[in-house]
Amino acid sequence: MNILITGAAGKIGRDLSHYLSEAFHLRITDLDIERLNEYQDTRHEIMALDVTEPEACQKACEGVDVVVHLAGDPSPHAGFYESLLDINIKGTFNMFRAAKDQGVRRVILASSAQTIEGYPIDAQIYPDMPTQPRNLYGVSKCFGESLASYFAYTEGLQSVAIRIGAYDDFQPDGPPLEARDMSAYISPADLCDLVYKAITTKELEPFTILHGISNNRFKRLNLESTQKQIGYDPKSDAFALSQISLYDTPR
Repeated sequence: MNILITGAAGKIGRDLSHYLSEAFHLRITDLDIERLNEYQDTRHEIMALDVTEPEACQKACEGVDVVVHLAGDPSPHAGFYESLLDINIKGTFNMFRAAKDQGVRRVILASSAQTIEGYPIDAQIYPDMPTQPRNLYGVSKCFGESLASYFAYTEGLQSVAIRIGAYDDFQPDGPPLEARDMSAYISPADLCDLVYKAITTKELEPFTILHGISNNRFKRLNLESTQKQIGYDPKSDAFALSQISLYDTPR
């Protein structure tokens, strides 16, 4: 299976590329190709890709089975005209358009828990609840989810949106996580497993929203449908990593 990864030089992209490199043939792309030098002598392809260029996206998708679209400005403080419009909105459209035109079987979109961050902090979110972003970055990811749904149901391109939570935010020697970040935490191992299963699960709906958090004691995003649809079995727990003792019965 040939897998295209956009934004492969980013924090998630690097971890995911290494994880998937044993199982698939990868076309690893980023705007800054020099950051991908470790793949120069491997069987995998590396390619400079500016997702704001439609023709470049078309070329990148040639001969690809699955696209994992990670490229974008990940900052919750990103400005609309400064980056979100070109990279997160136009760039995401360019990749979906190219994937459909080039016969790609499935697109996996890196969405975000920011799509629902406007809900109260103690609310647990299910995939069928309306989006409620709190910043323009979240708005751009809501656009991505809507675009994925359009391409799935109107143009027949199977699409998966993964709402990624607080990726790899826990550091043993770092500052303690806030309660929200613990409830939305996802470890690198869990996210890589989630994406792998999103790639390999054969039977999926035309458009699927998956929740990307670990098995935290308290969960910002409900995992029941994600576990049922692709067999996701997360292992990490931010509360345990933070050594917060919680007891179900009196001691």
